[in-house]
Amino acid sequence: MDKEFHNLLRDRGEIIVRYDPKTEAIWSYTKPNVRPCYSIELLKEFRQLQRDIISYFEVNNMQPKTPVKYFVNASQTPEIYNYGGDLNLFSELIENKDRDTLFIYAKICIDIVYANAVNLNLPITTISLVEGIALGGGFEGAISYNVCIAEEQSRMGMPEIRFNLIPGMGAYSFLARSVGVKKAEEIISSGKIYDAQTLYEMGVITTVAKKGEGEKAVNQYMKRNSRLFNGMQAIQAARHRYQQLDYDELIDITKIWVDAALRLTKKDLKMMQKIVDAQNQKSISDINILRTKQDRRFEQEEVQFPLTDSQENIIPFDRRSGRDPRLEEENSDKEK
Repeated sequence: MDKEFHNLLRDRGEIIVRYDPKTEAIWSYTKPNVRPCYSIELLKEFRQLQRDIISYFEVNNMQPKTPVKYFVNASQTPEIYNYGGDLNLFSELIENKDRDTLFIYAKICIDIVYANAVNLNLPITTISLVEGIALGGGFEGAISYNVCIAEEQSRMGMPEIRFNLIPGMGAYSFLARSVGVKKAEEIISSGKIYDAQTLYEMGVITTVAKKGEGEKAVNQYMKRNSRLFNGMQAIQAARHRYQQLDYDELIDITKIWVDAALRLTKKDLKMMQKIVDAQNQKSISDINILRTKQDRRFEQEEVQFPLTDSQENIIPFDRRSGRDPRLEEENSDKEK
């Protein structure tokens, strides 16, 4: 792993990033610090990660030293992919009639989902893994990737109509391209929450995996398609050309969303707050307790120590084992 690539895996506040050399995939796991929604902090971190990956390809003339074929996103929060937009923030901005800040938030979302959809304009495939609830912006985010794989217990939908609004960060564009305008408007206007199998049958998501086997399904997908990666990339490029996603279209629709949001009444905002309160029942303390169980680690081939890392540091032993063989040898000598 070269030094430039090693920087991609640096510690981040609300995102964990790992690399799986077996599938040549960068995995990103969101781990919100407050609620499992898209805070402005999480959005900025994720957008920076996208930029870092793009920059890594560019500085290596599109032939990175550490090969990357896939960019995968999943959640570190058990049973929740993402609740969507930060409704607490929305409510505050709407009450203050702060159009500019509302649009800035929405534009970051558009920049992220557009990059996902066009595979960061790189020779890679973007994949989302949903292992629980994905609502509103969480649903939009999940279906913005080239491939969306969801476990069978997952539930996804657009509840915004319940407080007299629409999802404004890509939902209409993505759904209309996958299921047609009529079905897309039905999904958006109903506020209904759908199970993964139903969404698969509609053509919204790519694959349904058994509960607890989502990561396995993603790995199987990558391994299967890596054998035909050139051909699959060509299909992906053809799809983008046939159903070209227009960035200006996304921006124009999000402006419609901003205008509609600023027209919400106190009654609408009260309903929005009820949804926030329901989401807040999932306490952050519970999430923290379970997070270590969600600490995904890839199986690695046996490594011989000592070794030299990408920063030219000598690593004498496997620190994760908690054993320092040098101390064991010293203790053994003392006993003798």
